[in-house]
Amino acid sequence: MLPPLKPIAMKERVSLIFIERGEIDVLDGAFVVVDKNGVRTHIPVGSIACMMLEPGTRVSHRAAARVGTLLVWVGEAGVRLYASGQPGGARSDRLLYQAKLALDPDLRLKVVRKMYELRFGEKPPERRSVEQLRGIEGARVRKLYELLAKRYGVKWKQRNYDVEEWDAGDLPNRCLSSATACLYGITEAAVLAAGYAPAVGFIHTGKPLSFVYDVADLVKFDTVVPVAFKIAAREPGNAEREVRLACRDVFRETHLLKKLIPLIEDVLAAGGVEPPDAPEDAVGPAIPNPESLGDAGHRA
Repeated sequence: MLPPLKPIAMKERVSLIFIERGEIDVLDGAFVVVDKNGVRTHIPVGSIACMMLEPGTRVSHRAAARVGTLLVWVGEAGVRLYASGQPGGARSDRLLYQAKLALDPDLRLKVVRKMYELRFGEKPPERRSVEQLRGIEGARVRKLYELLAKRYGVKWKQRNYDVEEWDAGDLPNRCLSSATACLYGITEAAVLAAGYAPAVGFIHTGKPLSFVYDVADLVKFDTVVPVAFKIAAREPGNAEREVRLACRDVFRETHLLKKLIPLIEDVLAAGGVEPPDAPEDAVGPAIPNPESLGDAGHRA
């Protein structure tokens, strides 16, 4: 019999890794990647928040999900997201809370205004609708791209990304797309780990990852966008890979995972309503916290 699972808290984990052209298997009691030459590379699955599986990767065991590691199937260079495995979370009380905030126009506007404030460091103009704030945000974001491109000496035209024509994009846009794909992976892991729905967004709507985009935008210009421009300025041979490695490093250096879930709670709290109590028959977390032998506050 296997020993009880002792998953590492999400905030303490390595943010993400990319795996391509290999088979993830369990050999000798450990997760490994076996490449086409039969070389085994061990993977500490339980200490990773998100595994990005690129083309040519196969997973032969579902136990990765049992330790709360999100599996995300992406395209080459991580530029498209095809599917994701949900390792837990999705608590009904959190989903109802999120849906209540998103469905009520007044509550939704409060959340959107909080996102604007966090993103730009100042309160948004009064008496503006969500659509109007979205337009103001778009103009400010375009200006931020221009400023960062100038800072790093990158020739910049505009943000242009066509999922069907990856190679048609210029180098800065390819770097930005690779960087944001990394950010979306780690953000989706945080959203799912906190028990919320990636599709129920507030600024973004109608897409499977609308809420992921909302949350990722709050940290995008402090993390991955400068990384993308910095690498685009160097014009390396394999820029997309350089971007992914640099994003991994910046996620670690900024302790991004540790910040994302409190950030999500802070944003939703702006609605001013309390989360509903979980019903008695609610399904709890996939991996509940172990019961302590001590009283509340006692260090077990």
